[in-house]
Amino acid sequence: MYTATFTFAKRQYDDAFHALDQVIAETARSIPGYRGEESWENPETGLLSNVYYWDSLEALHQLIEHPAHQRAKQQQARWLAGYQIVIAQVIRSYGDGGIAHPLRDMAQRG
Repeated sequence: MYTATFTFAKRQYDDAFHALDQVIAETARSIPGYRGEESWENPETGLLSNVYYWDSLEALHQLIEHPAHQRAKQQQARWLAGYQIVIAQVIRSYGDGGIAHPLRDMAQRG
């Protein structure tokens, strides 16, 4: 299991951003091995963070290599004032079951 965390500072979004973002989201959800995502905003810094969950690096790489994702990378400076990506392997996930989470069934197995 892997996560790809995309933390960024946003600029002004336009119609092109929203259209491309929608294509990337639909593409991600269509890839076998996509588990889900969460989004967070830090009100103190204004930074946003999206965490995507994947069964394998191969599944994640399908999104990374997709033409829409490549277009977004090439144009990111139009919409973002900076970003950082962290790809990590999930060692363990657990909780009390009180909230929905993309890795909830992993916690039940673990």
